[in-house]
Amino acid sequence: MSSDEGPAPPVPGLRLARFAEPDAGELLVLQRCCWVQEAIANDTLDIAALHEDLDEVRCWARSWLTLVVRLDHRLVAAVRARAVGPVWEVGRLMVAPDLAGRGTGRWLLATVEALAPTGTTRVALFTGARSRRNLRMYATAGYVVDEQAQQSTAHVPGTVALVKTVDA
Repeated sequence: MSSDEGPAPPVPGLRLARFAEPDAGELLVLQRCCWVQEAIANDTLDIAALHEDLDEVRCWARSWLTLVVRLDHRLVAAVRARAVGPVWEVGRLMVAPDLAGRGTGRWLLATVEALAPTGTTRVALFTGARSRRNLRMYATAGYVVDEQAQQSTAHVPGTVALVKTVDA
């Protein structure tokens, strides 16, 4: 992927690419590292990302637009997105814990938002209800609580559904 597909990376040396099959194992490890912290912050182990195996990660990474970020040879961040009608669903935004707080998550979020297809009216995502750092980042990026999704029977308890309106 070229740098003209979104904002410049905040950390020198970060390289963005679309998911490729050899990334799957590292993506699984990164996901577990990131969601252990979410489990602690939200006082629950009932988080799908902690229980997926390699085949499940490989399956969603193929079926969603999945971006991975490397620093040198190490996979350090990733995100996935897909269009569901006019909604661009974003998920599994993750940054290696030792690199958190440097702007990589904000950069990756802005990058994946910029890849939303024409006709997108909203970007939707969710995070843990007690994931303060995530909630601050999303609020700063223009996300608000999606009250309709919060009331839906499909809503995952212990999470906050967020949405951002896209200018047409």
